[in-house]
Order: sequence, then structure tokens, then C-alpha cells
Amino acid sequence: MTRTEDPDLTTRLQEDDLRLRLRGFDNDDAWRLGSLLVELARAQGSAVTIDIRRGGQQLFHSALPGTAPENDAWIQRKSRVVELFGCSSYLVGQRFRDRGTTFEDSSRLDPGQYAAHGGALPLHVIGVGVVGTVAVSGLPQHEDHALVVKALEIFIAEQADGAEG
Repeated sequence: MTRTEDPDLTTRLQEDDLRLRLRGFDNDDAWRLGSLLVELARAQGSAVTIDIRRGGQQLFHSALPGTAPENDAWIQRKSRVVELFGCSSYLVGQRFRDRGTTFEDSSRLDPGQYAAHGGALPLHVIGVGVVGTVAVSGLPQHEDHALVVKALEIFIAEQADGAEG
């Protein structure tokens, strides 16, 4: 059982979840966000699988060269954690680590069905709540998480620019 070596990590992950809010999210938005994730992953040479869901429906999926079916399984498990807890999969896992335990040891959830590893975040629409998930698998958990955060930051900025124009 290990505690986090970064005492500010939980706070930063909570702040990510609170600030990454969308003005809306439809099927076209899923395509734009997914395409942005593909573009960012390719630019950094990352082999990742990307999945975006809303209301249980898969709206976007891409498996870049170098990925495997295992990445799809990780996405499903991480996304289930987001759906259950309403926050990023990385934050859920970190909260367990902060208590000196692990998600696998203490959550009472089947680790074959749930994974509290970084890379899946909620799609939170302002005034509505969580409407879906965006998930990436293929990198170390902090990099999976960072890739999704970067894409959401760009996407949210573009939504704001579009609303102003």
C-alpha cells in the first residue's frame, strides 16, 4: 500500500474535474473531440485507443497503430468507474491511494469490470451534469489523463470562441 508521492495530485485532479465543463455535447461534438484527440496523439507519436460515449452510446472510437484489444478492455473498465463515481478514473484511484490502499483492494468492485486508472473523464455539460465519458488507453495513466485533459481544454476553448462569434 503506497501513498501518493505528490501531495497536490488529488487537488489538481479535482480541479480538472471542476473546470472541464462543456456548453453542450452532441454527436458532432463527439466527432470533433475524438478527431482532436487523434490529432494530438499522432503529433506526440502515441499509440492510443480513444472512445467517446454519451448516454451509453458509443459516438466515437479510434484505435491508432500500435494498440491492441486490451486497450478497449481498459477503456471499458475505466469508463465504468467514471459512470459510477461521476469523476475522472484517475481521481478515483488517487483517492484510494491517499487513504493508503488501492481501488482493487478496497472498492469491493470487480477489477475485471472496473479500473481506477487514469485516462477516462466525465463529459460534464453546464446546467445538465455528466452526460458521458471520454477515455484514452495506451500510455501510462498520468499521460492518458493529461492527453484527455489537453483535448478537453482545447475543445472547451473552441466552444467558448464559437459562442462569442
